[in-house]
Amino acid sequence: MKKVLLTIVFFTSLSIVSQNKIIYSDVAQDLLQNIMDKKLYDKEVKILAESTLEDLTSELKTDSQKLAFWINVYNAFIQISLSENPKEYEDRGAFFKKPRVKIAGELLSFDDMEHDIMRKSRVKISWGYLRKYFRPKWERKLRIDGDLEWRIHFALNCGAKSCPPVAIYSSENLSNELDFMTTEYLNEQTSFNEETKTAKSVSLFSWFRADFGGLCGARQILFDYKITPEKPKKLDFKTYDWTLSLGNYRTIPK
Repeated sequence: MKKVLLTIVFFTSLSIVSQNKIIYSDVAQDLLQNIMDKKLYDKEVKILAESTLEDLTSELKTDSQKLAFWINVYNAFIQISLSENPKEYEDRGAFFKKPRVKIAGELLSFDDMEHDIMRKSRVKISWGYLRKYFRPKWERKLRIDGDLEWRIHFALNCGAKSCPPVAIYSSENLSNELDFMTTEYLNEQTSFNEETKTAKSVSLFSWFRADFGGLCGARQILFDYKITPEKPKKLDFKTYDWTLSLGNYRTIPK
């Protein structure tokens, strides 16, 4: 009888622990959803602030899990930070470099999240050709493991008018979601001259050209995604509009 009672207590305890387990991917989605719905989000911010490196690394094991989580976190805190203090955008370099988001036991900047974690320790100003080495433990543990995912550039919203819209991403359907947003954004940002075979598209292709396989790779992407009727012979870039524009949200079809 005693063994039976101990067994019941043991499995009851496991059930309680399981029920109380925090799913940080869900928290990131809830945070962004509450911002989009103009609801309170203090609870989610607090949960993320109290997370540890072990918490996140034990949950975010695949690159899809990592990218979906960090895209949602990045976009959410851009909206929060610039809503609270839009004047920070007057010095954008300082804005993106400033450590401000408490998560995984660290105080991270937007540059940390984008270039160190999601872009796998790329040097920000190098067109994506240079990597940083001898990085801190948190970065090595949190960053993606595989090849760089170029479609994140069409998912991250930095608060400017020319930025891609904000949407909520999931690890389970990340590739389809990124494909949808990439297609929508590039269709909006790209024009094609049939006579000169020249495409004019977003400056992101130039700033992060190595991520896209160089300018030749960017031209191939425009053709592969049916943005242009053929692979352009030349690629020009639109002037990026840095006017502050918050609340640019989009729903991804199921």
